Amino acid sequence: MSEAIASTITVDHLSFAYKVEPALREVSFSLEQGAVGLLGPNGSGKTTLLRALLGQIDIPPGRVRVGALDMARQAPAGRRKLGWMPERGGVIPGHSGVGLVSYMGELSGMPRQDAMQRAHEVLHFVGLKDERYRPCETYSQGMRQRLKLACALVHDPEWLLLDEPTSGLDPGGRVAMLDLVRDLAGRKGLGVILSTHLLADVEVTCDELLVLKQGRLLERQRVDHHDPGGRQVYEISGFGDDARFAAALDGLADACEQDGMHFTAVIDLDRLPAGEGPASARAVRAVLELAVASEFSLRRLRRRPITLADEFHDLVGEKES
Repeated sequence: MSEAIASTITVDHLSFAYKVEPALREVSFSLEQGAVGLLGPNGSGKTTLLRALLGQIDIPPGRVRVGALDMARQAPAGRRKLGWMPERGGVIPGHSGVGLVSYMGELSGMPRQDAMQRAHEVLHFVGLKDERYRPCETYSQGMRQRLKLACALVHDPEWLLLDEPTSGLDPGGRVAMLDLVRDLAGRKGLGVILSTHLLADVEVTCDELLVLKQGRLLERQRVDHHDPGGRQVYEISGFGDDARFAAALDGLADACEQDGMHFTAVIDLDRLPAGEGPASARAVRAVLELAVASEFSLRRLRRRPITLADEFHDLVGEKES
């Protein structure tokens, strides 16, 4: 993997409507290299914004730039700087894993031999080295997500645009995918835009976040990665072996209450084992690892008090303003 320096992405007063109701309303921001979380409820405009960044929809000239390239006029050249991992689709039956990734490389303009060599490299990186010759339609959901990530990486982009990359994954697959994203943004030097509705995914991977609601950019702020210390409350829900998960959670938390498949756990961050990263992120990871070991699939993981979560839920709560 090359250590590319990501170009700036700039959006300037971008509005867009599919029919009558605007999907994006006067959205403006400029992003430098780093990991950025794009948060918002369903219908907030996240996917539309990603499509605009890719030049896949009809946008006014001068509104979206990747480096010096205007995506309204120079989309093919701009897309060579971008890797796209869609939430749905992206897997073509009849191809092997390596065949599909190589094909995507050729579509981006790579010579066939270079595309094939690069396909082997990125499939090894995402953990599909041993499955690369299997028909991709036989892949599990977790393998398909990794395959789509490999397709996004094959042409060595400067930015990755990821639309719900953990969608449909079990806890183990979710942890593995977030590890890959964090490695790409932190060690490989790629810019990453992670579109998701899961706060926990943003907290453990991103440096800052953008919050969309009803097509408007409501908030932009840094993700607080300092060690707050003290006790924090974690609200958890999901499905699976709840008794086993409850027993495991009791070993981590100072106190834990269960209401069906919903858990409220109090964790003392100061008592967590030492490790890499802030204590709050290590606590989230510890809960994810317990879920993996307990075969309990998480639907929600929120910690409080925490400025990021509180502000997000206030901004995009169920009651529309």
